[in-house]
Amino acid sequence: MKKITLTGMLFAAMLTFSACNNNKAEDSKEVAEEQNDAKLDDTKLEDDSEFAVAAADGGMLEVQLGELAQTNAASADVKKFGKDMATEHGKANEELKALAQQKNITLPMSVSDDKQKKIDELSKKKGAEFDKDYISFMVDDHKEDISEFEEAASDAKDAEVKAWAAGKVPTLKHHLEMAQGIKDKMK
Repeated sequence: MKKITLTGMLFAAMLTFSACNNNKAEDSKEVAEEQNDAKLDDTKLEDDSEFAVAAADGGMLEVQLGELAQTNAASADVKKFGKDMATEHGKANEELKALAQQKNITLPMSVSDDKQKKIDELSKKKGAEFDKDYISFMVDDHKEDISEFEEAASDAKDAEVKAWAAGKVPTLKHHLEMAQGIKDKMK
């Protein structure tokens, strides 16, 4: 067992080394997924690691967009919502990092290319246009998040991953209600 773990760790280190030395910038989420596939293949944590990677990617997006909302938004409600998102998702990200470290799950170091495109798109907007697009995105994004977290809360193999996901569902639902309330006021 120790030999397999050492081999898996060496393979993950080689992946990391090759990712760092590759001239083409690699998507941090994809690198994390590859490392987890290498070290967690044929373990009960393989599917849980996919959820953790996606949750970390989404959490980092929420923090960065929340920070952006504090500078680009016109509405005080949107600025406050952004501040809440940055704070609450930042806290959840730290909890997830600790859990992932405990479970030997590699998380992405930065948002995926896909998420970065959304950040770049919204960073070009200011004022009422930003408010409308950001809040609309937050409504849609939190609906997706709730679905993914409920699935993990139901289907995760690891009890601690399952409990962490379940514990975040009420907060995500509250975030959705807040975003929907702001969106409704904008109409």
